[in-house]
Amino acid sequence: MNKESFLREFMTEIWNKKNFDKIEQYVHPEYTIHLDTTDPWEGKTLSHSEFIERLNFSFNSFPDMNFEITSAIPEENHVAITWILTGTNLGMIGGYPPTKKSINTKGLTIYHFKDNLINGHTQVFDRITVMKQLGFM
Repeated sequence: MNKESFLREFMTEIWNKKNFDKIEQYVHPEYTIHLDTTDPWEGKTLSHSEFIERLNFSFNSFPDMNFEITSAIPEENHVAITWILTGTNLGMIGGYPPTKKSINTKGLTIYHFKDNLINGHTQVFDRITVMKQLGFM
C-alpha cells in the first residue's frame, strides 16, 4: 500500500472510527509532534500509550470528531493533507465547560513516516474559527 492510502486508512480507522487497537499498525512507537500550536504534546515524542492519551484528550471534548480529507500530496517520507474537521463540543475544552455547539474548521497536516509507519506530524489549523464557533470569542 502506498503512503497516501496508508494515511487515509489511518485517518479513517484511528481518528474517525476510534479503533485504538490498530494503533501499532499505523503509528511508529516514537511519534513526534513537531508543530501543533496549543497542543499540550507539541514538541514531544509519544509512545503508543501516550498517543492514545492524546487521542482521548481530543475525543473527550469532541466525541463525534470527524476528519474529511480534502486533498493529499505524497512525498518520499511525508504525506501532506488538507482536511475539514467537524464535531460537537460535549466535554471540557481549555478549562471551558461543554457548549454543545458544533465546529467546522479546516487545516493542513504533514505526516512524517519512518519504517513504513507514521512517526509524527506538523500541523496548522484555524483555531480562531473554532473558538468563535464555540462562543469563546
